[in-house]
Amino acid sequence: MSNTDFKNNGEDVTIVTSITPWFSVRNGLKAVEFYKTAFGAIETYRLEIPDGGLVVKLSVFNGAEFWISGDSNDNDNPNPETLGGDSVRMILTVADPDTVFGQALKAGATQIFPVREEHGWRLGRLVDPFGLHWEIGREQVLNSGSL
Repeated sequence: MSNTDFKNNGEDVTIVTSITPWFSVRNGLKAVEFYKTAFGAIETYRLEIPDGGLVVKLSVFNGAEFWISGDSNDNDNPNPETLGGDSVRMILTVADPDTVFGQALKAGATQIFPVREEHGWRLGRLVDPFGLHWEIGREQVLNSGSL
């Protein structure tokens, strides 16, 4: 990440440059509740749109953020179900992937493959009830003498 400074009403303001995913799903309310249960997400922003749409910013695990929107009548807001799948897979890096993976399964996700050690990672893959694929894991810690 990098920082960008600019003036706002005469005050210096620093903006952190980042990329944050925004997922469009059907049934945004259920999706928000799933992510709260599965990942311990906290709502940091909510906008309820008059046409029934919803936009929510969620924060998980030490400030990692993503956005969810759903249930809008806006045709410019496709979701994995209307597209017949998606091309995005998220990697959620956490200290204890076994526990987080288990929480997500209990909350309603479906296992693609279990948490296991492979290619230098301890990682499992699942699909959430809204069609989004998540790999939950962490890089393996190597002993200082091994490569």
